[in-house]
Amino acid sequence: MSVSPSLTPSAAVAAPAPGPTQAELLDFVRRTAGDAELIASLPLDPEGRTWVRLEGPGGSEAWLIGWPPGTGTGWHDHAESVGAFLTASGELKEHSLTARLPTDGWKTLELTEGIDRERRLGAGKGRSFGRHHVHEVLNESTEEHAISVHAYYPPLPQIRRYSRSGQVLRLEQVERPADWQ
Repeated sequence: MSVSPSLTPSAAVAAPAPGPTQAELLDFVRRTAGDAELIASLPLDPEGRTWVRLEGPGGSEAWLIGWPPGTGTGWHDHAESVGAFLTASGELKEHSLTARLPTDGWKTLELTEGIDRERRLGAGKGRSFGRHHVHEVLNESTEEHAISVHAYYPPLPQIRRYSRSGQVLRLEQVERPADWQ
């Protein structure tokens, strides 16, 4: 029995369209953060973070987030998603790791010295990141709210949350979209 080359499974299945790149996500958050009316429309709570889901480019997931003084995310990653975020007002601080962690099969890791990075992101400053990027984002101000725009592709399949004590990172929880929507 012979198979015609035009009927092989690989030829019959179209490749999925690629999603937005990190650069395209960063461009989106930059443009969105420049929408003063949108930024001003976010309700701000003095005690906890507030957020509004936005339409991101190319099927991405996007959020507008308000950060009261002294709040933060804790250590986490965005699993298989690439992303970008930009501070629209105020200032955020990001701590991140420069090393890629194993994705599964561990509960506690001892981190090597020298893998920590710190960035201060004032209004108009942002960054993109790749898959499995481990970080925490903080508003260290004691008086001023910060507002930021975030985008992820593919839409977040999960977020892994970690605790950190010195050089020890411990996986604490895995959240799925139903947990935060």
